[in-house]
Amino acid sequence: MLSDIECAFLMRRRIGHMATAGHSGKPHIVPVCFAADRQNIYTPIDEKPKSGRLLRRVQNILENSDAAFLVDYYDEDWSQLGWLRIDGAAELLSDGAERDHADDLLRDRYKQYQSMDLSAIIAIRILHVRRWGNLAS
Repeated sequence: MLSDIECAFLMRRRIGHMATAGHSGKPHIVPVCFAADRQNIYTPIDEKPKSGRLLRRVQNILENSDAAFLVDYYDEDWSQLGWLRIDGAAELLSDGAERDHADDLLRDRYKQYQSMDLSAIIAIRILHVRRWGNLAS
């Protein structure tokens, strides 16, 4: 569960980085749009052009639910630096009340999603949080 300061820091970030790994253990990290509540991070599989095959992050989640999510703040004044890393278990949401809740959070946070089809949403169940630096940034 996220503390108040961790939640505030997280929600001030517009982009996060999600890392997954399949059976091989080879890491795969991608920048993602996201929304969150105190127990979960949500990131969509949206309708932007894809290669036509299953996304690597989706394939990895089907093989291994372990995931990490990172947001950070950089400034030339290094006293302002901070990051938040969330480790958790990822799963795909394709329907149901939680998927609808996540859909609402994402559409409220990013106007671009107002007219997009969010075919599925990845939920990362927060299991462990690490933080460093100035989270007031």
